Amino acid sequence: MALATMDTASQTEGTVAKAIEKQTSKLPSDTFLWAALGCMATSATLQIMGNKHGSLFVGQWAPTLLIMGLYNKLVKQLGSDRTENMV
Repeated sequence: MALATMDTASQTEGTVAKAIEKQTSKLPSDTFLWAALGCMATSATLQIMGNKHGSLFVGQWAPTLLIMGLYNKLVKQLGSDRTENMV
């Protein structure tokens, strides 16, 4: 049970993470959704045109963009570092 009582002061975000979150929090969360949908449409178009390798390459961007959107949404709702938000 010692793992459950970890020191929260040692669990802070780094400066790079804070800088990235500060910039991405300016974007609306649906930006990532629309970008992922655009990738899927482009991938389908490339597949229809017969460019399988290009289709697979572009199609693999969609899950990454969706996860980035999810992370962006969580940061906006919960804050990037709970220890800094506690007062």
